[in-house]
Amino acid sequence: MKTPISVGLENLLEDGIGLLRGARVGLVCNQASVDHRFQHAADLFHAHSDINLRALFGPQHGIRGDVQDNMIETEHAIDRLTQTPIYSLYSETREPTEEMLKGIDVLVFDMQDVGCRIYTFNYTMANCMRAAKQYGKKVIVCDRPNPIGGLGVSGNVLDPEYASFVGQFPLPTRYGMTVGELGKMFNEHFKIGCDLEVVPLSGWTRNLWLDETDAPWVLPSPNMPTVDTTVVFPATVHFEGTQLSEGRGTTRPFELVGAPYIVPEHYAEHLNNLGFPGVYFRSCAFQPTFQKHARVSCGGVQLHVTNREEFEPVIVGVAMVKAAFDMYRDHFLWKEPPYEYVYDRNPFDVIAGTNQLREAIERGDSLDSIAESWRSPLETFNLARERYLLYS
Repeated sequence: MKTPISVGLENLLEDGIGLLRGARVGLVCNQASVDHRFQHAADLFHAHSDINLRALFGPQHGIRGDVQDNMIETEHAIDRLTQTPIYSLYSETREPTEEMLKGIDVLVFDMQDVGCRIYTFNYTMANCMRAAKQYGKKVIVCDRPNPIGGLGVSGNVLDPEYASFVGQFPLPTRYGMTVGELGKMFNEHFKIGCDLEVVPLSGWTRNLWLDETDAPWVLPSPNMPTVDTTVVFPATVHFEGTQLSEGRGTTRPFELVGAPYIVPEHYAEHLNNLGFPGVYFRSCAFQPTFQKHARVSCGGVQLHVTNREEFEPVIVGVAMVKAAFDMYRDHFLWKEPPYEYVYDRNPFDVIAGTNQLREAIERGDSLDSIAESWRSPLETFNLARERYLLYS
């Protein structure tokens, strides 16, 4: 039986409407900004007699999530249903400008995160918070569940030297926090310092994966179709920094990984022999319809997560990259820049938030030594994180 919860959007409209009454409101949203009846936040705000909705703001992939790839910008527009201006925050700017915020008093952020540092929506939130601080606006974050739960914390902590739009702060790859908790941490620990209010969830506890609740799920971006995708994403997102396919252009993005030169049986056998709990690597072939190796048959694996509680995605993803590098050195290539508006760094380093991981793979360091290098920064992060947790 699924655990019933209320998302922040519902709690704002039910109990927190006084936060919006009499204010000119801007809404940061996309297609996943829905309530339990799959009614969209923009439509709910537009129809509400106490809400003066003045503008919508869209993140990467657009306000309807129809723009497939990275670094494909969206234009400003007018929403066809509400006739409200839409400002793109994935265009010539990724932070609201003074002009965009001129007719707004309160900026509401309602976005579904995926629980991994390497995803732009949280940094759109941070950019909105900075702009709100600069121009004297209030920010309200409507909380939503972390789809991969609020307990698991793992991976390397980002080196601030490698900050980018897929990693602005020294967070680990998997941080085990909700978007509302992150907002509080960004505001206080990382000192954005805006006028921030988080509207919390009701009924959610840290041990719950999203599909163990009755929370609505709408794919938050085109290649994040299911909760299963979010489970493997902290592993296989690393392949975006290589010339291997991470499964974009297939029906199982981030669950399928491969390249034309990989012998799938050998690759799968090697990975399974590493003995990672909670996952089986099934040898397979697939043909992406777009992006890397489009219309070319790739050998590789599909990750089948057999026990989500035991599965440790980040070290698994690193092992998969390391195995491809070690086994196919004559063919393996890192991705060439640019990646997410970074033109002067190796894309794998941008994704990892450090150059040390790539260099460790190139040196042939053991997986144990790589994981050990993460331990002390993770301990420091966990101590800081505790102050901002809203749920038990």
